[in-house]
Amino acid sequence: MGKRRRASERKGVSIGNGRVHPVVIGGAAAVVVCGVGAAAFALSGGADGSHTDDKQVATGPPTPAEVRTTARKFLAAWAEGDVAGAAALTDDRAAAKRALTSFREDGHFTDTELTPGRRSGADVPFKAAATVAYKGRSKPFAYESELTVVRSKSDGRTLVGWRPSVVHPELKEGDRLVTGEAGDPPIKAVDRDGGELTAAEYPSLGTVLDGLREKYGKKAGGRAGVELRVVRADEEKSTGAAGSAGAKKKAGEDDSESAPDKTLLTLSPGTPGTLKTTFSPSLQAAAERETAERQRASVVVVKPSTGEILAAANSNPTGFNVAFQGSLAPGSTMKVVSASMLLEKKLAGVDKKHPCPKYATYGGWKFQNDDKFQIKNGTFKASFARSCNTAFITRAKKLENDSLTRQAQEVFGLGRDDWSIGVPTFDGAVPVQSDAQMAASLIGQGGVRMNPLNMASVAATVKSGTFKQPYLVSPDVDDRELATAPRKMSGATLSGLRELMHYTAVAGTAAEPMSGLGSDTGAKTGSAEVDGQKKPNGWFTAYRGDLASAAVVQQGGHGGDSAGPLVRAMLLAGG
Repeated sequence: MGKRRRASERKGVSIGNGRVHPVVIGGAAAVVVCGVGAAAFALSGGADGSHTDDKQVATGPPTPAEVRTTARKFLAAWAEGDVAGAAALTDDRAAAKRALTSFREDGHFTDTELTPGRRSGADVPFKAAATVAYKGRSKPFAYESELTVVRSKSDGRTLVGWRPSVVHPELKEGDRLVTGEAGDPPIKAVDRDGGELTAAEYPSLGTVLDGLREKYGKKAGGRAGVELRVVRADEEKSTGAAGSAGAKKKAGEDDSESAPDKTLLTLSPGTPGTLKTTFSPSLQAAAERETAERQRASVVVVKPSTGEILAAANSNPTGFNVAFQGSLAPGSTMKVVSASMLLEKKLAGVDKKHPCPKYATYGGWKFQNDDKFQIKNGTFKASFARSCNTAFITRAKKLENDSLTRQAQEVFGLGRDDWSIGVPTFDGAVPVQSDAQMAASLIGQGGVRMNPLNMASVAATVKSGTFKQPYLVSPDVDDRELATAPRKMSGATLSGLRELMHYTAVAGTAAEPMSGLGSDTGAKTGSAEVDGQKKPNGWFTAYRGDLASAAVVQQGGHGGDSAGPLVRAMLLAGG
């Protein structure tokens, strides 16, 4: 192939298939008018990003001129529907061709305009504007995305680094944009009093409502509309009319960690079916308000006597649902589970003497208490109330590697991956570990992972005396079976554990947040160290009457100071 002329020597711009389109330049801006639609591009001259020297392969980061030119050519080819040409300008031609073909054929996009913004290094943000048309219905649709220009190591060419989010920021590997009859009819989710739940009024419920629609849209009796949506690829899909999809899941996996499909544009709304949930409007409003006033906070409230979920919220309501799906070390709130195990095994007694030294070594690790405190001649109740780490570590040598795992699974229903609350959840993890990691698990570190839903359930189990799987939608709606725990705590163990939590609420680390909440209370604080964080994650779990709540404030510091006031607010809001 002969050498190509540089962009500055040409009067037009070569797009993909070799056709030349005139460019009208005014200052630094140009508009390239392409077959299917129009694309506006910011130009300031420079070398052709695809130019390579026949004798020497270019190396190093792409130059600003190469970034601009490569981005301009890719967006122009995409906008005019030249899928092969656009894909050829990426570092994964096959994947790009599939995605851009799907954009046009499955997404039903027409009249596409792609307008680049101000470059930042090799990153080029751009605005997309198009029309989505399907069977006589059409609507405009606009969004923003970003691409990154990279240099090929093999031949030095500058190319668009391919990733699905180039097409749309919501897309992950294997996801598609699909326009057609909705895979799931819309739902009108209502609270326990019959009031409608919307993301506008309760921002944290946006992802929850998406999940409820995916699971119950067909069961709620609605009629599907026509919409543009993201069809997820993280589960095997069954394809229906117009490419619509619903997840195929194995029995018992109703609430896997997969993200639900997401509606981006409604062309025809359809008719919603009504779905009743367990949310309390007053508690959900309080949860939204309290988390909005904090950074990186998540909270859940459940009803111990039934397992009903009354509220759930996150400070970042449109982001990842930490309240239900988070996987974080729970710190000392895990001592509720560990204490129940020590009581059952007669390795501790509420009012019995129990060591709480400054340090304790196990498995080669040296553990210590906050500020290196110690309790001389103290009881287990005193150690629990002050959250003494070493009081638990000193008992590690008398435990089996799976002791805590079995206690969590068999009594508290954690880590069995069988909860079916109505939307995706992470059900906690207490893996079998050995040596120092096993000891660390006793104080909520090591491999133990939980979220506020899990820890609210722990407090609820102590209050009610038996594990009741939390749920958002009554099992009567779909005849699903709720998870159960194989066994209960003995009466003596339960009584002792309630005494430990109550004493912590009135005279221990949880006393300030629980002050004035009455006698029927129990609580536990926690702080979980995380590598790379200046402050630990603050945790708090508690019950009051027939309410149980747990919260985490990431990088909040001590749980009593950060998460405690949030849980207090929820317990007060519940009356």
